Amino acid sequence: MQSKTDKRIRLKAKIRSKIQGTKERPRLSVFRSNKFIYAQVIDDVSGATLAQASDLPRPASTRGELGKAGGEIAKGTKTERAKKVGQSIAEVCLKANIKKVVFDRNGFKYTGRIKLLADTARAGGLKF
Repeated sequence: MQSKTDKRIRLKAKIRSKIQGTKERPRLSVFRSNKFIYAQVIDDVSGATLAQASDLPRPASTRGELGKAGGEIAKGTKTERAKKVGQSIAEVCLKANIKKVVFDRNGFKYTGRIKLLADTARAGGLKF
């Protein structure tokens, strides 16, 4: 019997076979754990992460770096934090002059925190 994680990884491989991030239109990849939510904007051609945001609390020494957001997001419910991560990834992308992305739900269902993050990123100015 397949576990939930095995099913998600199988779906992830199916999704990734169809989408790819380029320099003009990078991939916005979302990962949701039980406690936190993470978002990355990735150029798959060069294999580089262009921007990232999460609600994972980070030490103060790494908070001001370009292309990273988090630390101050760690308060609130998980849905509130997903909304803040969506806002911050949109802000970081617009600063880096990234306006269009391809959304990668990473095998997760497009509902709940994943959908909320995507809708907030769209409202923040990203197009996908």
